[in-house]
Amino acid sequence: MISVNNRDFLQVPIADYLIPAEKVACVQVGNNAEHALLVLTKTGYSAIPVIDVKNHLRGLLGIGMITDSILGLERIEYEKLADLKVDHIMQTDIPAIKTTDRFQKGLDLLINHTFLCVTEEDGTFAGILTRRVILKEFKKYLYMK
Repeated sequence: MISVNNRDFLQVPIADYLIPAEKVACVQVGNNAEHALLVLTKTGYSAIPVIDVKNHLRGLLGIGMITDSILGLERIEYEKLADLKVDHIMQTDIPAIKTTDRFQKGLDLLINHTFLCVTEEDGTFAGILTRRVILKEFKKYLYMK
């Protein structure tokens, strides 16, 4: 049986594990859905953070949200993409954590999400915390001798 005798790592700040904002693909609230779809397609991600001009986190946008917004009764209405703004179709009720939150909070939230957006105390987008990073770190502690 594997056990974790030292649980100190659960108290480490999230800031130590995040992928910084500069390395994360994002779109801005004023961008159109066509641009967002291009970003999502080029990066291969299913969802990306949406930020405002002051770099504050405003929501998440996924391929499914874009697709849903252009579905017509009989066809997909691609011509809507250029006029549809990101802030009209993004999800605003998203799980987010702060850079000062602890590893354990990230671990708890990542059970149901592939990544979490991380913000500074003032709401500025700091980066993302991925399930992959958390699992790799957790694995280190499980197999430590």
